[in-house]
Amino acid sequence: MDDAEIREQLKELEAELVRLRESAASIRREIGERWDAPTDAAEIAMVITNAEQQESLIETLEARRERLLQKLGSS
Repeated sequence: MDDAEIREQLKELEAELVRLRESAASIRREIGERWDAPTDAAEIAMVITNAEQQESLIETLEARRERLLQKLGSS
C-alpha cells in the first residue's frame, strides 16, 4: 500500500468517524431527552445498546486510523 492509498483510506476513515460521532451524540441526546417520555424499558435498552455499539465502532476505527498513521510515518 503506497502513501496515496493510505491517505485516501485516512480521509475515508475520518469522514466515517465524523458521521459516527454525530450519530452517537444524537442518540445520547435522545436518551437524555427521554427522561420524562413514556417509553418502555426494552426500547430504552435498545437505544442505549445502539449508542454503545456506535461508540465501540468509533474506538475500532480510531485504532485503525492510528495504525494507518504509523504506517504512513514509517514509509
